[in-house]
Amino acid sequence: MSETASTARAPVALLPSLAPLLRTWLPRRRWFAGKGRPVTGFALVSSTELLPVDSAGPGLLHLLVRVQQPGLTDGDCYQLLLGVREALPPQLAPALIGHVTDGPLAGRAVYEALDDPRLASLLMERLRTPGAIGPLDFHRTVRIPEGLSPRVLDAEQSNTSLVYGDAYILKIFRRIHTGANPDLELPLALARAGCTRVPAPVAWYEAAAGQADGSTLGVLQPFLRGSQDGWQLALDALSAGRDFLPEAHALGRATAEVHTALAATLPTVTLDRRQAQHLAVAMSRRLDTATQAVPALMPYVPGLRAAFEAVAALAEEGTTWRAQRVHGDLHLGQALRTPGGDWTLIDFEGEPTKPLAERRHPQPPVRDVAGILRSFDYAAHSCRPAAPQWAERCRAAYCAGYAEASGRDPRAEQALLRAYETDKAVYEVVYEARHRPDWLPVPMAAVRRLAAPRTGTRAAHPTPPTP
Repeated sequence: MSETASTARAPVALLPSLAPLLRTWLPRRRWFAGKGRPVTGFALVSSTELLPVDSAGPGLLHLLVRVQQPGLTDGDCYQLLLGVREALPPQLAPALIGHVTDGPLAGRAVYEALDDPRLASLLMERLRTPGAIGPLDFHRTVRIPEGLSPRVLDAEQSNTSLVYGDAYILKIFRRIHTGANPDLELPLALARAGCTRVPAPVAWYEAAAGQADGSTLGVLQPFLRGSQDGWQLALDALSAGRDFLPEAHALGRATAEVHTALAATLPTVTLDRRQAQHLAVAMSRRLDTATQAVPALMPYVPGLRAAFEAVAALAEEGTTWRAQRVHGDLHLGQALRTPGGDWTLIDFEGEPTKPLAERRHPQPPVRDVAGILRSFDYAAHSCRPAAPQWAERCRAAYCAGYAEASGRDPRAEQALLRAYETDKAVYEVVYEARHRPDWLPVPMAAVRRLAAPRTGTRAAHPTPPTP
């Protein structure tokens, strides 16, 4: 089959024939965002045969499908990579989606292609050879070796990642948003700035304009073999009864270096009175919504809201804050410590539940700082007995490291830092109440601390504590 024909295989008949299988399979995927709502229909955005399905071996079908559900005006767009075989070998039985009964794939087995090493290897071959295949564009920045064996990582939820030969990791975005994904955009910018704290993309692929408006579909980066994430390292330190101060200090420096590089290579802005007040109002509204979902928050609402009101009051008095591109979802699990002891930051996608345009907005750097501070607190309160003093020492060491590398101590913006910490703790309460009720006491401990009355909360630049 020619390439032109392979990108246009009976699209009108294809999706209806797959719909009964997808309607059952999709809601069971960890990365499917529409759980709890029925799937009412599908719309095909694009269809590409990366390997023709009528060949003697398996076929590889790439689909962008819009899933229609109640409450969603246009539906969410998902990236699917489907293997197609006449008969599925036993080792691929767990990957089976189902057997197609009619349409152009009638009589064939359809399955998750990424679980098939042969098809996963083919995807890497496409990345090794830049160019367009139908509505898909493949790019690379360096030469990539041949013959790297693939394996799927099972740790991710909102995406799917494959490791090739312990040399590269390919993140495949499942829920597709219009435009460039920050997980490609920001690491590319950092590579241009010479920042080595983030693995530089070596290849990626995207939907051509006119199909999904240039949306990023997958990013290939070096795989940091032997690295450990900061969350597990922190838990190990707590379990061993030792401090984490050198590691926290070094992580603060790494975060500051990333922020400095982003500010140097991408535009920065100043949050004026209107923007800062809008930020405070949005946080307050999220608190109201959270309180309706988790009534246990009710007694703490006045104290929590005071954190947001303090930012609005400072803005009214003329205080401004610098904003720039940031990580957007930084926590200890997004920081990897290499065997050489260096910290690397990963996963710049931001919060996947938020619109892409919102995730790409400039934000105050203390938002990322607040994420790490909450993460230290989370680790300290997840162990028994809780170790709040351990967390406070780590938080101070992290901020001191950040200040040394950037020349700006995040504790000097105490009101804004507290507001972001409070907003994050409120989010954590809702998440744990819905998904892990046994963990709810962890963020509730932070809620009680953050809601406690304070003096001097309206000071724009209080003297930071000495670590």
